[in-house]
Amino acid sequence: MSISLRQIAYVCAVADCGSIQAASRRLRISASSILAAIESAEFSLGARIFDRRRSSGIKTTPGGERFVAAGRSLLAAETDFQRKIGVLQSQTQSIRIGCFEPFGALFMTEGIVRFRDIVGRTDVSLFEGDQTQLADWLDRGIVDIVISYDIGPKFNAHITPICRVPAHVMLPTGHPLAEAESLSIDDLATYPLVLLDLPLTVSYLLSLYDLHGIKPTVGFRSRSYETVRSAVSAGFGLAILNMRPITRSNMDNGSVIRVPLSDPLPAPTLQIADLYGPMKPVHIKALVDVFVSLFRDSDPAHFAVVTPERRHLIFDV
Repeated sequence: MSISLRQIAYVCAVADCGSIQAASRRLRISASSILAAIESAEFSLGARIFDRRRSSGIKTTPGGERFVAAGRSLLAAETDFQRKIGVLQSQTQSIRIGCFEPFGALFMTEGIVRFRDIVGRTDVSLFEGDQTQLADWLDRGIVDIVISYDIGPKFNAHITPICRVPAHVMLPTGHPLAEAESLSIDDLATYPLVLLDLPLTVSYLLSLYDLHGIKPTVGFRSRSYETVRSAVSAGFGLAILNMRPITRSNMDNGSVIRVPLSDPLPAPTLQIADLYGPMKPVHIKALVDVFVSLFRDSDPAHFAVVTPERRHLIFDV
């Protein structure tokens, strides 16, 4: 049958909860994803699994009962397999991490060092890409976990929000605005923009100007965060960015200044996406915990940390 374990889990959740909407809330995924899983399972089975009627709601058919019973057994076996694999993990593990491209140079190395200090020797493969690529890599199983913003395609995955990352202005040292305690978009209107030229990022950054009815002059563009920082330092213009360096090895060299934006602008949330949900292998859970703590330990003036009490409000549904 051409149906995944995840889709089987969705079908079983509907049987347990009694409705698609209730299963959607429990799993924290969209109702459309659950409906697609049901349709795929019914197509593979060649029979209806649920009868859906307005008067009586959703009921499991006799064939559906057999499917759900077999599905539960299969999911229980998968859980037991994952638990045993966790116990039998070798000294050298491997993990494939996807991250939004600028993050690689800004904080990923520091996080991976902390992770290896906890779990021991680990072979790490880092896949750096834009938001669309990351969603595709995770969906196809090319990466085990993704660290990104919540901008663009929604991840059909378990989401752990870390912090909100407000935008700020990067200016060359000696710039007329460099001494300001904060700046508004209006203050920047007459200065050329050095643009971080990544898919979706461009739209987000230019939308900040659009909110003020301003069309900026783009004086330089690059998809590399480091090149943007170098271009600002060289006097090509100013840049609006969200993420800041958070480790000593990546701090600014004194040729640029960062100033907060005073406008109440939308701030993306830094998040971790994975397909394991609450049943994470030990090394995946350790990696999530490391990156959450990395930002909890950072300057609270720069990152609005999402508290544990608010996490359930921000899951990707």
